[in-house]
Amino acid sequence: MKYLPVNEQLFTINRKNFVSRLKPRSIAIFHSNDEFLRSGDQNYIFKQNPDFFYLSGIDQEQSILLLFPNCPNPLYKEVLFLRQTSEHIAIWEGHKYTKDEARAASGIQAVFWLQDYDSILHGIINYADNVYINTNENDRYSHTVPYRDMRMYEALRSKYPLHHYERSALILRDLRVVKSDTEIALTKTACGLTRDAFVRVLKFVQPGVAEYEIEAEIIHEFIKQRGTGHAYSPIIASGNNANVLHYIDNNQVCKDGEVILLDFGAEYANYNADMTRSIPVSGRFTPRQRDVYNAVLRVMKAATSMIIAGTIWNEYHDEVGKIMESELIGLGLLDKHEVAKQDPKAPLYKQYFMHGTSHHLGLDVHDYASRYKPFEVGNILTCEPGIYIPAEGLGIRLENNILITKDGNIDLMADIPVEAAHIEEIMNS
Repeated sequence: MKYLPVNEQLFTINRKNFVSRLKPRSIAIFHSNDEFLRSGDQNYIFKQNPDFFYLSGIDQEQSILLLFPNCPNPLYKEVLFLRQTSEHIAIWEGHKYTKDEARAASGIQAVFWLQDYDSILHGIINYADNVYINTNENDRYSHTVPYRDMRMYEALRSKYPLHHYERSALILRDLRVVKSDTEIALTKTACGLTRDAFVRVLKFVQPGVAEYEIEAEIIHEFIKQRGTGHAYSPIIASGNNANVLHYIDNNQVCKDGEVILLDFGAEYANYNADMTRSIPVSGRFTPRQRDVYNAVLRVMKAATSMIIAGTIWNEYHDEVGKIMESELIGLGLLDKHEVAKQDPKAPLYKQYFMHGTSHHLGLDVHDYASRYKPFEVGNILTCEPGIYIPAEGLGIRLENNILITKDGNIDLMADIPVEAAHIEEIMNS
């Protein structure tokens, strides 16, 4: 891993909170993510299962975590199983965790090699009534290919059919959404890398630069500062490309007079930042571009003030829609008389602002959380309104990451330039 070691107390506390919610006489099993073949003998870069990392701190493939708080043998209350290295693996793949390194990273003292998993599990599972399986229940995920946890569940159900099988996801949905101080600090680090990459871009952009060159500047800054890389595929969308919400081709030349929509974020220690800015290729906004930009910025500031404990998701989005509606009328994009007659179920503002304003952020960029639970202290959410005008070849979106506190909220990206004048100042310095 490129990132610095994370204090194992984070994962020890996470496990303690998780097992406190298990039913009596329960065992929970978590698997690391699959490795995915890219071509020939090459795999895609390994990305750890976020739930597995949340509970173990182990960032390595072919690993298993077993939690059995009521185990009659204290040795097996929490057990970590790792792939045993060899001279061949060391030569071809590099270093793997030793048992002592895994203990230091996870706080788990019982560490065994994978070949011991079946015998240890068989020796204790019959003292449990319930088996908790880690299913991926993020509503952004579409289950098409059976992943490791599901394949192992099928094998367990065949071998131990009379146990009761439960879902770990219901517990993790409540736990993961409330961030600890350590998680907040890791997210701040990711935000800091994102800030530095953005300032680097502001000093780099000029007419004639290519979108992919901007992408290269960003990843340079991330890797230089120990970031794993991009939190998600970056969007570097100049001109009318900004009206494609998930544009990732990043292959066009940025022209004088255009605005570039930049949506990117760093990943650090598996925690993510998610930022969007819109900047003028020439270093100066036109009057119209500035008007649209400032309208989006006003919506973002108003929406940010609503990201507090107790806010209801749907009510929040509805209120943001009303604010956006007013801004679009002011820009001459909507007619107030037509708005007065609109179908409330299909508001006219969605012609120009068709996506949601916020999503939870954490180990997943669109983090695992309930859409039906009020916002809580410790939640981190994005705030990302936008206005998209294909007829003008202009798309503006702004996005910051907001931490909810007991006193309101903190903008984790408050130190990233967002005012139009500040952006122009840096671009022309």
